[in-house]
Amino acid sequence: MTNARTTAPFALARYRRGEDIALGLVAGERIRPLDAADLGASDLNAFLATADWDRLGRLAQQDGPWSPLADVTLVAPVEPRQVLQAGANYRTHVVQLIMGGLTKGDPTGSPEEIRARAEKIMDVRAASGRPFIFLGLAQCVVGDDVPLSLPAYSEVHDWELELAVVIGREAFRVSKDDALSHVAGYTISNDVTTRDLVFPPDVGDIGADWFRAKNAPGFLPTGPFLVPATFVDPSDLSITLELNGEVMQDATTAELLFDVASLVSTASQTLPLLPGDLLLTGSPAGNGQHWKRFLRDGDVMTGTVEGLGTQVVRCVAEEVSA
Repeated sequence: MTNARTTAPFALARYRRGEDIALGLVAGERIRPLDAADLGASDLNAFLATADWDRLGRLAQQDGPWSPLADVTLVAPVEPRQVLQAGANYRTHVVQLIMGGLTKGDPTGSPEEIRARAEKIMDVRAASGRPFIFLGLAQCVVGDDVPLSLPAYSEVHDWELELAVVIGREAFRVSKDDALSHVAGYTISNDVTTRDLVFPPDVGDIGADWFRAKNAPGFLPTGPFLVPATFVDPSDLSITLELNGEVMQDATTAELLFDVASLVSTASQTLPLLPGDLLLTGSPAGNGQHWKRFLRDGDVMTGTVEGLGTQVVRCVAEEVSA
């Protein structure tokens, strides 16, 4: 599969090599396999714990067993043990969800009144300094080599393109000032969500059902590249999602309510973040609920985050046996 290239001098990727998955070093239009001797570590997550990027930078300048990047099939570039997801972290996104009736409680009043209440909610959240973080399942992380199977139990599967943080050395109860030193790199994730399962009517006021709404097989397309943090300024990256060539999400990470350092620090207060873990930072405005258009068989989502490449996700209807 052809992917828009990262603008970083080099990055990591995982790709199919026969029946196996290999770890590779990407430089421009080329990729070469990496073994334990190249990494100075036993595997990807062990490398990320120390992240000796200078070592890989030197390899990127050397001759070796390079192959054209276009000739390989990339898979998800990470193998997280834990997936953490920041919710309600873009102001306009949350306002759109509240106005569309996709949050707890029914929106009542005029559109202007609903918007004013929604904006007040976000102002209070920003002032409180408390990000909202929940858990996803690592087994949902796939590459864009895997078509997105749309479960037949709903017709309101939605997209949420996000900047994803890849944890380096273990982070446990770290301060905001120290948080970025625990980030190894960044990648792209699409946090696919089945909207009508978020607040099921049979649970009353108990809460949201994030498990069912967000954890169907393949609901976290991720990649194509893991770009070293040293090459990325997460504070102002453009983030764009196209559906069949039409722009649906177009924003910048400068709009994040809580930045990467705040999210990493907050998440680490509860449990240790481990090398290779993913922390999704939230999705901007422009989801299917806003457009009243949800994912269908044959749709193609093209998601780009500045400097990190582009992922292409093809949607297919779930095959249901008679």
